[in-house]
Amino acid sequence: MEMLLPKAPQKRQVTAIIFLLLLWEVGSATINYSVLEERDRGSFVANLEKDLGLGLGELAARGAQVLSKGNKQHLQLEQKSGNLLLKEKLDREELCGDTDPCLLPFQVLLKNPVQFIQGELQLQDINDHGPEFLENEILLKISESSHPGTPFPLKIAQDLDVGNNTVQNYIISTNSHFHLVTCDHNDGRKYPELVLDKALDREEQPEFKLTLTALDGGSPPRTGIAQVLIVVLDVNDNAPEFGQGLYKSFYKVKMPENSPVGSLVITLSARDLDTGSNGEIAYAFFYATESILKTFQINSTSGNLHLKAELDYEAIPNYTLTIQAKDGGGLSGKCTVIVEVTDINDNPPELLMSSLNSPIAENAPETVVAVFRIRDRDSGNNGKMVCSIQDDLPFVLKPSVENFYTLVTDKHLDREWITEYNITITVTDLGTPRLKTQHNITVQISDVNDNAPTFTQTSYTLFVPENNSPALHIGSVSATDRDSGTNAQVTYSLLPPPHPHPGLASLVSINADTGQLFALRALDYEALRAFDFRVGATDRGSPALSSEALVRVRVLDANDNAPFVLYPLQNASAPCTELLPRAADAGYLLTKVVAVDADAGQNAWLSYQLLKATEPGLFSVWAHNGEVRTARPPGERDAPKHRLLVLVRDHGEPPLSASVTLHVLLVDGFSQPYLPAPEAAPERARPDSLTVYLVVALAAVSSLFLCSLLLFVALRLCARSGPAARGRCSAPEGPFAGHLVDVSGTGTLSHSYQYEVCLTGGTGTSDFKFLKPIVPNVLPQSTGRKVEENSSLGSSLVF
Repeated sequence: MEMLLPKAPQKRQVTAIIFLLLLWEVGSATINYSVLEERDRGSFVANLEKDLGLGLGELAARGAQVLSKGNKQHLQLEQKSGNLLLKEKLDREELCGDTDPCLLPFQVLLKNPVQFIQGELQLQDINDHGPEFLENEILLKISESSHPGTPFPLKIAQDLDVGNNTVQNYIISTNSHFHLVTCDHNDGRKYPELVLDKALDREEQPEFKLTLTALDGGSPPRTGIAQVLIVVLDVNDNAPEFGQGLYKSFYKVKMPENSPVGSLVITLSARDLDTGSNGEIAYAFFYATESILKTFQINSTSGNLHLKAELDYEAIPNYTLTIQAKDGGGLSGKCTVIVEVTDINDNPPELLMSSLNSPIAENAPETVVAVFRIRDRDSGNNGKMVCSIQDDLPFVLKPSVENFYTLVTDKHLDREWITEYNITITVTDLGTPRLKTQHNITVQISDVNDNAPTFTQTSYTLFVPENNSPALHIGSVSATDRDSGTNAQVTYSLLPPPHPHPGLASLVSINADTGQLFALRALDYEALRAFDFRVGATDRGSPALSSEALVRVRVLDANDNAPFVLYPLQNASAPCTELLPRAADAGYLLTKVVAVDADAGQNAWLSYQLLKATEPGLFSVWAHNGEVRTARPPGERDAPKHRLLVLVRDHGEPPLSASVTLHVLLVDGFSQPYLPAPEAAPERARPDSLTVYLVVALAAVSSLFLCSLLLFVALRLCARSGPAARGRCSAPEGPFAGHLVDVSGTGTLSHSYQYEVCLTGGTGTSDFKFLKPIVPNVLPQSTGRKVEENSSLGSSLVF
């Protein structure tokens, strides 16, 4: 078994093989092998690895596969050794019939990477069939008037072999009147002609019996025998004629392959100038093959040629018929009828799948999904095909050689969007009507870790009541991952803050599997009102992907702080006494109780209540702002000294309270010192020296005026006949007191300052003092700083 290469010296053969391999590398070469027919199954044909120049085991590594064009596989590849073997015993006559040479095309498919190599296997004929005559006896009628040298064609013998193994010669038994000539027909076949050597005399010898022998060109040759019976007829000097002359009549007919049985193909007509029986013409086939006799029949009298069986263009596209017209005298004429079978679109396309890869990774670009071949047994437009898939798929068909196609991914695949694709490959021919074949394949998409976990919220706000129990579940975070399997398993963790803070680990913890958050210790609203931190969600893919979310924890206030009285101070060494002029009207503002609550919200809403008073009907306390006013004008019968007990209560659950005691002294002729309205914020002093001088001068004038006023009041008090006056203090009223209302909502003072004015009686002198602002001890230490508007008692911690 060898490749069909021209015989040449070894050096030239090596050059030819290298050139052939270079052509094969670019995908345009064909490897050719030849093998004798009727060889046993498994017979060696060639070694593909050696012929293709591949390394040892490379065919197996690249997934080599041998494909035949037909439905049957004639060859098989032994991948381990690279040998190409016969898969079955091959009969050239069955596979190719009369076709010579008998070529069986095949393809070698290398899958990784995809590569096609075209090949042809030539099936060489052996002389396994001898010549055969369709009839054992050939009847030949010859007129006695025939002239010497007249040829008489005889029926041919059929030999299924081809080339030299088919019929090559005819011989006739020895006789005195005839000799045999072997002639070549226009289709290449040889046929015998009996040539008359000597004039016939019917009266001397009415008939001859000869033996016709057909010999093929095999070694040794095979033979076939038929008896020739020659009947000498009376004189008939005109033979039937078709058209313009003997052997020159030619007819061409086109018949659709779907023509019904019995259809008229053609009506033949020959004429004979003789009369009587010599002019009666009979039509018959002349050396017809078996396929012609099975397909056509001719009416011997009318010359009508009809279909005897259905036509099949794919099996036999045309027929060549030789029709003989013979008269009663034995003379004959012949014509050739060529019947061309026209193709109709009666064969749908076929799709032969070679390989299918499923599942495929979602991130693999230009992945070969399938390799397949299409074919259509029709011809012309009926055999032209268009292959397509749905338009909305991320795949594309790429044509290759010999109607091979590869299905390749064309776009990015996303398993989270579509987990599988149902692809319908449609093959449509261009015939009329158009026929199509559909083949459905399902391609699974495997997951890769291309989606990070996603929190259900970008930020979470959790509310935790203060004084909670340790390990309290305060809330949960949740993240989902669109991937599958381990790529979708999420683990939660606390992320380190941008600026490390040692207190975060002691405040909260997170369950790595469920995302539940726990408070590790009790929280105090007054110490820490809120804090933020970030949590991360990480999947278990490779590489791992993660995302984060912000968690805001807001501590809810509990009513755990009682109100604290800022004014009047209760821890002073000497109680402070409020002065009430006896000339005061009803509603006169005596003083204001100022208190704060470290809690917030409703827990810091304070209300004021007068619990006890020396004269209950004389004073009243406003519930919302703590202002102590006169309920009626003081009378002469009212005691000069009064003691008031004021209760300050918050609105928490349960409510907490504090109390303060006020001492009030009724005085005669007391007038209030003038103080500037606290609402008027002092303008920022200009840094120039003129402003400083003006301020000093104004302060000196004001001090003299106030000292004079105080001295006048002290003299009036001493002149009165009343009990000896003790040291007492009074807070100014009017616009100054009204500005002590809690406007921040948290019980703290506004940014205006409150000053204490103390007057001392009984000494004959009066002092006027400016004291520092009254600020409770619970406020943060901010000596020397301004108290900003709406400042908060609590603190905020951000991680």
